Amino acid sequence: MKLEYERLLAVADALGNPHRLRIIASLNRGRNYVSELARQLELSRPLRYMHLEKLEAAGLVKGALELSPDGKAMKYYEIADFDIQLTPDSIMNAVKRGGV
Repeated sequence: MKLEYERLLAVADALGNPHRLRIIASLNRGRNYVSELARQLELSRPLRYMHLEKLEAAGLVKGALELSPDGKAMKYYEIADFDIQLTPDSIMNAVKRGGV
């Protein structure tokens, strides 16, 4: 898969943080709601949303708001379908297309 320049930057930025790597590893076991994910990974509310937003913007995870049986809104996240292969050629092509 050849990455466009903006996507390459977003993915590299998202994967360049150990907390975000831990989130991906946790979600690889299955989808989870935000509060439970935060408890498992011991992340504060502001941090978990910041990290999840970065991962979602990069297309690595996807979130969906769902209602629990008692009517409470819960945000679930799961791994997005991605297969990223970085090679010197794919980076060169992305940079060329990005006009850098």
